Amino acid sequence: MTKNKLEKLDLEKLLPHRDPMLLISELRDIVPMKSATGIINVNKNSFFFKGHFPGQPVMPGVLIVEGFGQAAAALAAHCLDPKIIENKLVYLMTVDKAKFRSPVMPDCELHLKVTVLQIKGKVWKYKGEAYVGNKKKAEAEWMATIADRT
Repeated sequence: MTKNKLEKLDLEKLLPHRDPMLLISELRDIVPMKSATGIINVNKNSFFFKGHFPGQPVMPGVLIVEGFGQAAAALAAHCLDPKIIENKLVYLMTVDKAKFRSPVMPDCELHLKVTVLQIKGKVWKYKGEAYVGNKKKAEAEWMATIADRT
């Protein structure tokens, strides 16, 4: 049976990312092959706030998109047969319809709700929405592929 929640140690078994680039600390509400919610704990000590922006910390939008990608990759890796993903990586192919509605600032818990829109072979299409509380902060659609490690 597939677990409904993954902690950081579980994610490290599924993703190649490590600190400081492993942005998500948890994957919740997993519906296999359909959806999940990634969690980023955004705090004033996050590495990117040192330079973005001193005195007015704002989480870079590209890192929100990276978080979407990590949550989606973890969902795929968690749900697929381990033999399928052995010695593979998930690579981002496209990002479309990205919108950043309001800044993400410390200290908050950013919820990245990712949904699988389509799967064609090794190519997956996703939609994501980022929330702090009930306020939508960002959204995007993207495609990713599973490819051999080199």
